[in-house]
Amino acid sequence: MTNPIRPLQATLAAGAALIAASGALAATMQWPDLLDRPRPAADTRIAYGKAPLQHVDLWLPKGAGPHPVVLMVHGGCWQTDIAEADIMNYIAADLRSRGIAVWNVEYRGVDRPGGGYPGTFLDVAAAADALRREGPRYKLKTDRIVAFGHSAGGHLALWLAARPQIAEASPLHAANPLRIATAISIGGLPDLEAAQTPPGDTCGVEAVHKLTGAGRADIYGDTSPAAMLPFPTPQILVNATRDGIAPPAFADAYEAKAKARGIDVRRVIVPDEGHVELIAPGTAAWGAERAEIERALGLPASAGGAKP
Repeated sequence: MTNPIRPLQATLAAGAALIAASGALAATMQWPDLLDRPRPAADTRIAYGKAPLQHVDLWLPKGAGPHPVVLMVHGGCWQTDIAEADIMNYIAADLRSRGIAVWNVEYRGVDRPGGGYPGTFLDVAAAADALRREGPRYKLKTDRIVAFGHSAGGHLALWLAARPQIAEASPLHAANPLRIATAISIGGLPDLEAAQTPPGDTCGVEAVHKLTGAGRADIYGDTSPAAMLPFPTPQILVNATRDGIAPPAFADAYEAKAKARGIDVRRVIVPDEGHVELIAPGTAAWGAERAEIERALGLPASAGGAKP
């Protein structure tokens, strides 16, 4: 993983400092609290393209299967220099230990050749569609796929669910995109228009411009879940109250837009935790998210949790 989370860490640290200055609770987790742990490894890597970043890491549970599967998308403000797929390894290992396979997607960020619009979206779409193609080989159940994304990956998880809404004229259109049964966005950025104006511009305007292909006639109609509403996939938005990158207010605004289009969005609010806790085993946030994953997959809730 390259330069783990430095720009994002700085933003989160600034938010934590403001909280501390106001006399609030103890500091939330910072990135070294997670990334300094021994990092688990996936079972196999599967290429869906020729570029080095066009691959998925498969986490395969023990046993004959078929295994329920989560399609996982990492964040990092859509920038490879900020984060790569292995930031999700900790929670992927926890799911694997509970009998759930993980299809952990890597993609070219907007800061890489071929990334941006349309490349970043085409990568994520190709990785998703590869799950349908490769699933039987690895004994994965692809009839009830949960798309799960953190931060910018939360936006991409929702986008995968909204893909059937994309018009034929768009380079992102696909005739038969992978069907997502449930989309779960954790600490996500679901509205790219809001992500270009304060206070929603935590990832920076330039990154969003590259992602949406600024200068096109309609930069949101095929890129932003908020503009692609309504789509019928059940959506779950999980937020932590002390998240300085994607506070619950971001999801509040998205939920209001969804309701205006006749779509109910399930909300989960985790008190007193932040952006890092959302992908850290042993936290209240991850416990709540895992329960949502298991419910969405039709599985009984597992007991306990991996310790930090």
